[in-house]
Amino acid sequence: MRSFPLFSSCLTALSTLVSAELNLSQPLLSKQVLPATFKPPQVFKNANLVRTTNLDKSYPRETINVIIENVDSKPQSEYYLPFESGLISRVGGFEVKDKKAPEKGIFKVEVVEYDTESPTEFYLIHLPTPLKPKEQQTISISYSVLSALSPVPAQIEQSSKQYLQYTFSAYTPSAYVTEKQKTKIKFPNSDVPDYTSLPADLNADKKPDPQKQGSTFTYGPYNNIPAGAEELVSVRYEFTKPVTHASLLERDIEVSHWGGNLATEERYWLSNLGASLKNHFSRVEWQKTSYMNPPTSALKALPLPLHPGALNPYFTDDIGNVSTSRFRPGVREAHLELRPRYPVFGGWKYSFRVGWDADLSSYLRRLSTGESYVLKVPFLEGPRMPEGISYARVHVRVVLPEGAMNVKFSTTVPVVDTAITLHKTFMDTLGRTTLSLSAINLVDDFRERELVVTYDYPWTAGFRKPVVITLGMFAVFAVVWVVGSLDMSIGKKKTA
Repeated sequence: MRSFPLFSSCLTALSTLVSAELNLSQPLLSKQVLPATFKPPQVFKNANLVRTTNLDKSYPRETINVIIENVDSKPQSEYYLPFESGLISRVGGFEVKDKKAPEKGIFKVEVVEYDTESPTEFYLIHLPTPLKPKEQQTISISYSVLSALSPVPAQIEQSSKQYLQYTFSAYTPSAYVTEKQKTKIKFPNSDVPDYTSLPADLNADKKPDPQKQGSTFTYGPYNNIPAGAEELVSVRYEFTKPVTHASLLERDIEVSHWGGNLATEERYWLSNLGASLKNHFSRVEWQKTSYMNPPTSALKALPLPLHPGALNPYFTDDIGNVSTSRFRPGVREAHLELRPRYPVFGGWKYSFRVGWDADLSSYLRRLSTGESYVLKVPFLEGPRMPEGISYARVHVRVVLPEGAMNVKFSTTVPVVDTAITLHKTFMDTLGRTTLSLSAINLVDDFRERELVVTYDYPWTAGFRKPVVITLGMFAVFAVVWVVGSLDMSIGKKKTA
């Protein structure tokens, strides 16, 4: 039986196949399975590669800008990027663009899966136009890595600084020879007490690694690095902020034509992956620091920006209604600030739900021809914090009016599964058409990416529920009249 990490990596592979041009109503299933002895053909070389690792959020963000050159005698369009099998299951938001022409959109990518014995898997990048022999192209590869940061030390005092450790390779993993490369690490501040130093003879400029400039470290440049080469290094840096992670987010978007309302509800299962408390939590010490508001690794607030026109927000958790929230409507943006029932320190969890209403006319448009509608909503909203938030799984349901048909969608968010089902609610007859989408390994950089849903809604479907309710009431009255007309007496009637 295949291991769970490998299963997760398959889901990650499938997630990268969706682009804005796709209208999908079936789960993504295409992938390649190759033997463990497979090696990518050496048809490319990396003329120059610069990798930038940004650690200012609670998850690493990787950007690789590389000039690739076709060294084969034939045009080539398939470029491989290797990952360890245990790492690829935690890679999210993998996207590739033309560095010089990003307006051309995202390249198609997929995972090349090996046998279970292989420790390496590849993202296969399809170039839109095959690269001719000796021709070069600059591509930009970006992705995030979830659950990649470890608190060191693992336990701290309630008001102590928090330090995170990140381990990576100074040589950017590649399936091809790299003529010249370097890696830049951007920290949130200059407090970096521990880092791996490499000997100067590895550096092309014969300088000790890393070179420090403020809060940025640079490993390299390195020349003529063979394919598959690695040089593991680690850095430990100060990050006194919550490492917020959502193991699951369920988001429901309900469309009501009759009420002209768009109802949104989100259910979160949050945890703080930062350093845990060394001693018991002290409410007295927490109250003392609340006035000075110093940096803390505890999650104490969740600012949630909403679109203008948001109404009737609510905030509940497992216990019940949470009154520590503040809603401020605005012309450009509405602000909903949520405060958990207790500060969420490292290792603690907190689950809650939040919802609000909005005017449907701001999100829905009817096409000029036919009875078709276009709904445009954000795929992911959620809290917006400087330190960011990562999502292991996201389930989005769009509940359309009863009778909606011919449902299609498009989004640039990588989804791994789709389904169209019926959702029965109060006074429904057959059930409301529901579009369900699932995604994994998302980060808050995907906030505000749009989900466009098109569907047909005949005018007759809008009268189905009123007609059924009316007939149901008449049926009840008829039954009551018939029952009232029955003679329920036991004895015989007396005759005059």
